Amino acid sequence: MNKISEIKPREGKLEISGKIISKEEPRTFEKFGQAGRVCNAEIEDDSGKIKLTLWNDEIDKVKEGDTVKITNGYCNEFQGEKQLTAGRFGKLEVVNGSSEETVGKKGSNKKE
Repeated sequence: MNKISEIKPREGKLEISGKIISKEEPRTFEKFGQAGRVCNAEIEDDSGKIKLTLWNDEIDKVKEGDTVKITNGYCNEFQGEKQLTAGRFGKLEVVNGSSEETVGKKGSNKKE
């Protein structure tokens, strides 16, 4: 598990757990003819805090006050500020809080 205070820009394969302390209003954008949504939030652990970028379905799953776990996350830098994201290859899950859903949950316990 990584500590927020130790994250460096352009670092990947991050595993972070922290609490969502703020969440802005989502914005819409269009890229390659596809509409999407993006939202900035802020996450903190006992070592510090960092901006968290939420994309599309992640936006609706996360609420202020939730504790989330990011697996295989990535940190980029925008205008000198570090930003954490689960990105295309990572996973963001709510581990407790007001929502019990898991984003990107794979598989099922059901036997076919």
